[in-house]
Amino acid sequence: MSMSAWVLPDHIADVLPSEARHIEELRRGLLDTARGYGYELVMPPMVEYLNSLLTGTGEALDLMTFKLVDQLSGRTLGLRADSTPQVARIDAHLLNRQGVARLSYCGPVVHTRIDRPLASREPLQFGAEIYGHAGLEADLEVLELARACLRHAGVQRLQLDLADVRVIDAVLAPVQLAPETVRAIHAALAGKDVPGLAELAATLPERVRNDLMALPGLFGDASVITKARGMLTASPALGAALDDLQWLADHAASEDMAVSVDLADLRGYAYYTGMRFAVFAQDPQGAAVELARGGRYDEVGAVFGRKRPAVGFSLDIKELVSAVAARPLVAAIRAPWGMAPGLREAVAALRGQGHTVVCALPGHEHEVNEFHCDRELVADPARAGAWTVKSL
Repeated sequence: MSMSAWVLPDHIADVLPSEARHIEELRRGLLDTARGYGYELVMPPMVEYLNSLLTGTGEALDLMTFKLVDQLSGRTLGLRADSTPQVARIDAHLLNRQGVARLSYCGPVVHTRIDRPLASREPLQFGAEIYGHAGLEADLEVLELARACLRHAGVQRLQLDLADVRVIDAVLAPVQLAPETVRAIHAALAGKDVPGLAELAATLPERVRNDLMALPGLFGDASVITKARGMLTASPALGAALDDLQWLADHAASEDMAVSVDLADLRGYAYYTGMRFAVFAQDPQGAAVELARGGRYDEVGAVFGRKRPAVGFSLDIKELVSAVAARPLVAAIRAPWGMAPGLREAVAALRGQGHTVVCALPGHEHEVNEFHCDRELVADPARAGAWTVKSL
């Protein structure tokens, strides 16, 4: 039996008018929000040579990346699964600025698999990144921009969850471990797998073992940072990470954004070099949904020959749309279709002023779905060839 020609692959979907309009309006609004903070728009290509896409921090994306062969060069190409490595390449090679570069982007990315139920394999990724400043000022600006973007989208009551990968680095610093052991420890922490973590920590020195086993319990409000100072073995590296987290927690909290801390959160560990964050909100059903994620990734440009400080965030506009209320229909003017004197000029003049004018084709007087026709263009009985808009 042949498959119907209209069936799409799993987790790939058409976007229909009402949602498509909402997505497009949000895309424009988010890019304008980023521009208001001084971010310049870049448009990386959809396909690149695979070795360029998957170098450095992009390695983590290997299994997520669709591959194909370039008919011109015979080399393997990849469809981008994330835009950040591409933006790092633009910063390192094409712009090559010495000072700060603030860059934003928005475009589709494609994933071979999904990382959580109901996700799309074709997100519309929006993001913003600052290159060239290692200080906490850039971290805070990115947090504030992420908040401004979500507020623009109409998300109410945000939850900012902070973590820092330097905490686990400081805990494991006293011991030399094989890379695969370190990866297994990271995976156990990320999954809050306490029995698995205990097994991995069994042979470690007592001090390191105790610190490691304390991490899964160190989550909650910002007081967790003070608690960590009392529970974990003090070191300059740990102190610096906790000081930075405390400063960000103090300055990022606002009336509409509560701050929480999770010192065992290591999602995307291979990517980040310092602070990492996620912003959550409640969806219409009341469940917590992660809407934006980001952090500091100072190694991202190293593979392109310029190791510049970098911090940024990204979000999926398609996912964002499903977490906020639908937009009302667009107000429109209904007009007759025809060649009556002055009619076509009147329609053109209204459109020129920015109005939506829907011409009812003969025999289809009321077939308008995406627009709310609250006015009508009618012939002015007092003046030949004149047309006037009246409320419906």
